[in-house]
Amino acid sequence: MPDLEAIARLLDERRRGHSLPQALYNSQDAFDFDMAAIFGRSWLMVGAEVELPRPGAWMATNVGPWPVIVTRDRRGDLKAFHNSCRHRGAQICKPGKGVSARLVCPYHRWTYEMSGELAHAARMPADFDPAAHSLVPVAVESVGGIIYLCLADDPPDIAGFRDTLAPMLAVHNLKDAKLAFESTLVERGNWKLVMENARECYHCPGSHPELSQSFPTGASAHFDFGEDAAQADFAARMAAAGLSTTPLEGEGWQVARFRLNDGFKSMTLDGAFGVKKLMCDIEGGDIGSLRWATEPHAFAHATADQVLLFSAMPVAPNETLVTAKWLVHKDAIEGEDYDVEDLADLWTRTNLQDRDLVENNQAGVNSPGYRPGPYSPEAEALAIRFVDWYCATARDYLDGQGVGRAPAKRGLRRVG
Repeated sequence: MPDLEAIARLLDERRRGHSLPQALYNSQDAFDFDMAAIFGRSWLMVGAEVELPRPGAWMATNVGPWPVIVTRDRRGDLKAFHNSCRHRGAQICKPGKGVSARLVCPYHRWTYEMSGELAHAARMPADFDPAAHSLVPVAVESVGGIIYLCLADDPPDIAGFRDTLAPMLAVHNLKDAKLAFESTLVERGNWKLVMENARECYHCPGSHPELSQSFPTGASAHFDFGEDAAQADFAARMAAAGLSTTPLEGEGWQVARFRLNDGFKSMTLDGAFGVKKLMCDIEGGDIGSLRWATEPHAFAHATADQVLLFSAMPVAPNETLVTAKWLVHKDAIEGEDYDVEDLADLWTRTNLQDRDLVENNQAGVNSPGYRPGPYSPEAEALAIRFVDWYCATARDYLDGQGVGRAPAKRGLRRVG
């Protein structure tokens, strides 16, 4: 159990517009707190509906140390559960995906329907009630074909985000997509450092030469281009095609369609489409990128030819699992319409470069000489927004636990 009073003191120490106190980036206490206060209470992106293509499909993954499973039941509805058998708690499915008629625990063969009900438990007494031993459900939502789940008993409202993103994502036709490639990368850095890095492009010109060819690294805040004629032309062209370029945001999320750099139609090394069979052919596919991001751990880009999903999941205080998934049109044929290595090349390079940046950042943060430093309000606006969200969410959890702000320090007064 983390020391909540110590966490409260660390939050009190943080200066607005500055990075966090050291222990929030590298202590076991902070990691345990983050799992309970942040990842245990937030909507988390775990994949796409097309990864569960038919009834009986399942996908098992982990939220930090906690195994979860998403299924498609016999009616085709999405369900999610804690991946823990109601007998003695064994993990039912190892991380991965599959299709089966039922879920069978490998330990004692307790068997569950894809909708969670216990279907079979051998050698139990006559008064045993199967209905009282269904899998423990987890809240699950599909947002325009992207799966989010929340472990909290009372999940935060997702309607604003869902109702904003879903119609904007509809033109990308995710119902006719497929998973083309998935990669995982272990970064020896705290998840918050991974996400601060992912929420700014201040570092991009010097560290991501390939990404900077397509990505507008000079944009500030939430893709604010200022007085930019090219952006104005792009916005007018998108409006005429029925696509909005107005950045939208709410509590813990952002959505915006933005233009790519001149000569780029996709986020690939050469700017050409990485997939011949487009997911969206409006304007011939020259529609920039629809980017959305959700705190605490994810972002995504949808161009005309592909969708990239990025997730950073905590593993330990100084270890984060980064997962990237590429979706393409279901009718695109590998080797003819796309090459997997070429499709993933740009973001694979970028993710490896970011891993090195994060690990170097962590090494410096661990130094006794570390002092929280100021962010650039212009270049790191979304990093500031992320850290402010983290602090506010953490404080809200502490308030719910009856842990208030630390009292102000008082000076010593001589008595007598």
